[in-house]
Amino acid sequence: MSNLEEGPRSTSIDAGAGTNSAGVRSDARSLDSVKSEGPRSGQQQATQHRASQNVVVPVTSKDDTTPSLTALPGGRSRPTSPVYWRVEGSLLELTTVRPIAFFTWNSQTFIARAMRRSLVLLMALLRPFLYAANRVAATRIVHAVLRGITRDRLDLLGEEEFEYKLKPLLKEDGVRALKALRATGVDVVLVSQGLEHVMRPLAWHLGVRWIIANRLDFRDGVATGRLLSPVIRPRGLFARIREAGPDGQQSAARWVRALGLRGTKALESAIIPAERVESPRVRPIVYFDETRHPAPFSVRKSLGGKRVMLIGVTGFIGKVWLANTLMDLPEIGKLYLLIRRQKSSPAQKRFEKMIEGSPVFDPLFEKYGDRLGALLAEKIEVIEGDVSQPNVGMDPDVAERLRKELDLVINSSGLTDFNPDLRDALAVNVDSTYHLIEFIRGSDHAALLHLSTCYVAGQRDGRVSERLRPNYTPAGLPDFDAEKEWHRLHDLVESAEARAEGPEVTEELRKQALEKEHAAKGLSGQALENQVRKNRVRWLKNYLTEEATRRARELGWPNTYTFTKSLAETLIAKNGVGLPIAIVRPAIVETSVARPFRGWNEGINTSASLSYLLGTAFRQLPSNERKRLDIIPVDAVCAGMTLIGAALVERRHDPLYQLATSVTNPCDMGRSIELTSLGHRRHYRAQEGLEFWLRLRMDAISVSKERYNRMSAPAQKMIVKSIQRVMSPLPSAMKKPLAKTERNLERVEKLVGLFEPFILLNEHDFIADNIEKLSQALSSEEKEIFGYDTAGLDWWEYWIAIHIPALRRWTYPLIEGRPLEARNPRLLHMPLASVTRPTSTAHDADTMKTGTNGATWRYS
Repeated sequence: MSNLEEGPRSTSIDAGAGTNSAGVRSDARSLDSVKSEGPRSGQQQATQHRASQNVVVPVTSKDDTTPSLTALPGGRSRPTSPVYWRVEGSLLELTTVRPIAFFTWNSQTFIARAMRRSLVLLMALLRPFLYAANRVAATRIVHAVLRGITRDRLDLLGEEEFEYKLKPLLKEDGVRALKALRATGVDVVLVSQGLEHVMRPLAWHLGVRWIIANRLDFRDGVATGRLLSPVIRPRGLFARIREAGPDGQQSAARWVRALGLRGTKALESAIIPAERVESPRVRPIVYFDETRHPAPFSVRKSLGGKRVMLIGVTGFIGKVWLANTLMDLPEIGKLYLLIRRQKSSPAQKRFEKMIEGSPVFDPLFEKYGDRLGALLAEKIEVIEGDVSQPNVGMDPDVAERLRKELDLVINSSGLTDFNPDLRDALAVNVDSTYHLIEFIRGSDHAALLHLSTCYVAGQRDGRVSERLRPNYTPAGLPDFDAEKEWHRLHDLVESAEARAEGPEVTEELRKQALEKEHAAKGLSGQALENQVRKNRVRWLKNYLTEEATRRARELGWPNTYTFTKSLAETLIAKNGVGLPIAIVRPAIVETSVARPFRGWNEGINTSASLSYLLGTAFRQLPSNERKRLDIIPVDAVCAGMTLIGAALVERRHDPLYQLATSVTNPCDMGRSIELTSLGHRRHYRAQEGLEFWLRLRMDAISVSKERYNRMSAPAQKMIVKSIQRVMSPLPSAMKKPLAKTERNLERVEKLVGLFEPFILLNEHDFIADNIEKLSQALSSEEKEIFGYDTAGLDWWEYWIAIHIPALRRWTYPLIEGRPLEARNPRLLHMPLASVTRPTSTAHDADTMKTGTNGATWRYS
């Protein structure tokens, strides 16, 4: 039974758009920032997302003249008086079956490939008889073999078929004749019996913006096997002879007759754009209980001249927010960056090293050049501190000054490892929140934006509303008290530390050190004590990690990270009453779409290790195909943070904001897995070698947990262990490959186990209405820069052209232990800056990059 939360009273409306006085708003907005700027199989691609299959949206080309267009309802347009050009004969000798065979031979599963290949063979035998009876019906029957293939796969395979199979076969004379015709300024429409998925990349290659081609019918992104009208049948024998030559021009009247249409109007309506388009999700809503704010909302006005302190600037989100703010909001008054000192590396040095070394700040260097140092010195003050300490670890005089000056504090720090040492999780995720609340309470007028996570919802199903619930547990314990739990966990840490120093554990650790077959064997005296001390540190960390994980799962959270983040939210709900505080819950934060630049990612984040795994020989991922994988680009998160920060300053904020896509623009696990495989396929197809040829054919699929245990990593590990037992009498050198294979399979098992709550269990739908209302309140000018839009994301474009290439560039080298690509050294020329330091720092441990193995962590 689903455990559902009730959200604000609202009603979805399936028609209309815009915003009116009744409170109706639409999510249909253009996302120009998602336009593709890079190559797609050697072709320029655009990604405007505002049209359906039969809607024509022109894309301007540099060498095109302005076309003559006829307006359609909704501001759309199509060409008038175009010239129709037949592809077959003039440009290509394209058969109907060849692309279909390519699509079927590259289906996602091995079973589907075998079945469809058999059907294609049968079609090849029956085709002459079918065409003799009825060419249109025969064309429909031949395409029925594509039933069940997704549009995502057909789009990618269509590009691949053209780029690597058809492009070398283009007829040069026909191409020259077509380009000469286009040079006259007329609108050209390519007409072909091929599918639109192949004709689109052909048209892009030739600079043509319009096509008429056979189109499949899709339901929920999956082909039904039915062709939409009009059906373009293959040419007959006499037509092949008559239409041979480079000139493919054919009159509109001829196509009206050939397609059985009633006139040129019907022919024009069959024209579709050569651009790949995605229908926007329109979700107008009426809010019945919302608080009205008659005053206009402006980010520039709200944050102009204001003083903002950012905590967690060295993390993924913090760096992107800082870079975007410096680029887009020069009106901001002052930015204070709270950075911890790392051993001999002071805060100012860490800041300068970050600016010089991180690609995030490339746009700033390009814009300001040598003047960047002066700008940063003017806009930024670096403060040494530690948010996990009272007074956030600042010098008392500095803390007193900032309490009077600050308008907003943004806390983007957090321990993002799933199951860390309990001491670290409490200090960074919970204690720091308490100290920040007290800091805000003592401030004159500062507000707090606290970054949490959507997955504090824990192990439960259903829609998760934007309502803060103190003392919440996914297990539904009625007497749970989060503050008491917080203190109990600290008591657990103290008792574990005392136990680690006790005689019982010490004697056990000494016994283990003497029994192990390594360098510690036979140690005595001080050397033995040093080994025992090392073992004690390891024992204490493992014990606290296991106890925290056990307690989290007992209360209904999948890991320590979400458990401690939820405790922090309750501290805010209880101790922050009456204070200007907003909790921001992002979902899984991933690659940027446009800012600071297209395709930025950093570190080994949540999905990187899984997507890397799906690009190897690993094929079967235990997951729920229907479950939404809630991915959100990092620049959308940062845009939302800026909006919420401005609302906090204006005191027109809500207590809780979720930044997610599972409701506004859902992408389920089945589609996510396939898109990941297609992204890898595009990369491997451009490589040479047997390994890449094999990987092309190793598409990952979603399977049940039972099949995963029976056929994937667990079963393979059991087989390897059985072989090892048989080979045990052999020399160790001969058994090393098997031991390495077993370790790799164990890592796969552990990784899959960590992510099971996010890919297999817990079907969450995160409502994200509050941030949409803020974005809609912006003026049209500010929406272009500060607007929040996830409904317009085209997941095909994002996953294949942005996200996977970004991971390959910035993240996979870290997983493989390779260095990132070499960069030209940059030197930041900053005037002498005054850095405020705390009188004492009790916690100077290093902040390390994020990991998912329970060993490393970072501020995010």
